[in-house]
Amino acid sequence: MSGDSFVFTSTALRSLELDKEMLERHKFNRRLASHHLSSYMLRKEAMDRAPLRSSYTRPPGTCHDVVIQNALYTGDLEALKRFFPRGSTANLIIEPQGGEMRWVARGAGLWSLTYEQELTTPLHITAGRGFADCLHLLLQRGANVDLAPGGTTALHEACENCQPECTKLLLMHGANANAVTEDGLMPLHVCTCPESLECAKYLLQYGAAISGRSLDEDDTPLHVAARNGLLDHVELYLRYGADVNKQNDEGLTALNAACSQPQEAQELARYFGVCQTLLLAGADIRSVDQDRHSPLHMACKNANPDVVDLLLANGACVNNMDYDGEAPMHKILKVVCYKAAHRPERIVRALLNHGSIRVWPGALPMVLKHCSESPATIEVLLNAYSHLKVTDTWAESVPTEALVENREFFDSIFSLAMTPRSLQHLARCRLRSLLEGRVHRVVPKLNLPTFIKDYLLLECRGFIH
Repeated sequence: MSGDSFVFTSTALRSLELDKEMLERHKFNRRLASHHLSSYMLRKEAMDRAPLRSSYTRPPGTCHDVVIQNALYTGDLEALKRFFPRGSTANLIIEPQGGEMRWVARGAGLWSLTYEQELTTPLHITAGRGFADCLHLLLQRGANVDLAPGGTTALHEACENCQPECTKLLLMHGANANAVTEDGLMPLHVCTCPESLECAKYLLQYGAAISGRSLDEDDTPLHVAARNGLLDHVELYLRYGADVNKQNDEGLTALNAACSQPQEAQELARYFGVCQTLLLAGADIRSVDQDRHSPLHMACKNANPDVVDLLLANGACVNNMDYDGEAPMHKILKVVCYKAAHRPERIVRALLNHGSIRVWPGALPMVLKHCSESPATIEVLLNAYSHLKVTDTWAESVPTEALVENREFFDSIFSLAMTPRSLQHLARCRLRSLLEGRVHRVVPKLNLPTFIKDYLLLECRGFIH
């Protein structure tokens, strides 16, 4: 053994692991301290310009009175006026009972099972429930507008629960529009549903940072809005100067974030609108994340045909590979069985018409097996081949239920084991081969009947011939 080496015993390895954890913890604490410093400076500025805020704030007390808590949770304004007369303080911390149970250390190696308690304040309770009158009373009685005993401020509660009047009221009384939670989120980051639009408007009017980053993922508000399919929020943030191509820690831009979000059938139109707006604002269509997933990869994975058409029309590369060696065509074929309601055949057709690579012929039985829920997808894909070597394996690959439900279609495929493809189809394949990746541009310009153009562009007919 050389003089400058040593044996990695289990103790030495554990020591190295502890050193690594300590360095990571130190790095995290430095980032958190930076956030809190920025938050403090912004809060100080807000305090200086807040005419309604008292110059002296009493230290918070602790409230265990269930009668007062009940008045807060029910929004009983008259009761609160009795409990907090003029000259009293509403600057309180509340420990609500109940919730989930967890093990808590009691010292001397003893643990006990107790209810998890999340600290809150009267402002949090009333702001999150939209009790604006009660909130106003509490602020007049000296409640600390930025108190966050549970890690979030009352402003976060109001925005998360889509309470614009309470949001405005808190901001008017000097609430910090850039306050950071323990999880590193600013109020704009918790505006995650359409009903929170008015809250976002008030935040921006009172100085919320349009480029503020979340601590864990480094998301901007634009990332959050795009990921949640919030078109109005996206338009609002762009008007306030949001950087459309800013990347987060995973390398995602807002466009990548919108395309990568799983989408139900009823949400497809929302995400299309978001992607369209981002592209009009200059979003980079070729941006990739850390795994080299482009927006097109992600749109295919989530089977949004309108977004795929939009990306292709704006120059997306149809055959770029990610780090797993997969092109967009791989992504859509993997999810066809789960996304049949999204019309995946439209995506496969668009990719092929833009020159996408095809499936290796030997793997076509696997396509029949995994895409059997969408016969139209199988039809489009098979019509991209001039010749098919159909064997008994093909029939064995199709699930029985799909075979019974679409007997005529699958029989048309299996019959090709004894019959060559039609001359019409061979002519189509020859023309498509000559045009290569220009099919989508050239065919629509040809002086041909519409049904022939559709045929050349792989329009579905319900059978293979």
